Amino acid sequence: MFAVVRTGGKQYRVAAGDKIAVEKLAGEAGDKITLGDILLAGKDGEIADVANVTVAAEIIAQAKSEKVVVFKKRRRHNYRRKNGHRQQMTLLRIVSVG
Repeated sequence: MFAVVRTGGKQYRVAAGDKIAVEKLAGEAGDKITLGDILLAGKDGEIADVANVTVAAEIIAQAKSEKVVVFKKRRRHNYRRKNGHRQQMTLLRIVSVG
């Protein structure tokens, strides 16, 4: 069975056993959480009723994503700015969908 869940403003298609990286969620490594905003669920090409579906996940780790370099320049004005950013993220293992 699969489900499409929304967390952190993004949508993920998940099934039991999947590992996903989402925007930071509260909790420590090893904690169990329930993903609440389920948009779609189904099995073998059939759509299931989302009111009866729950998605349980386990937090693997709290981490940071790859660094994104932000470089701004205005030509002929001696203006250059270089910044970096690493987004905080949570690694999840989907325990069950159903």
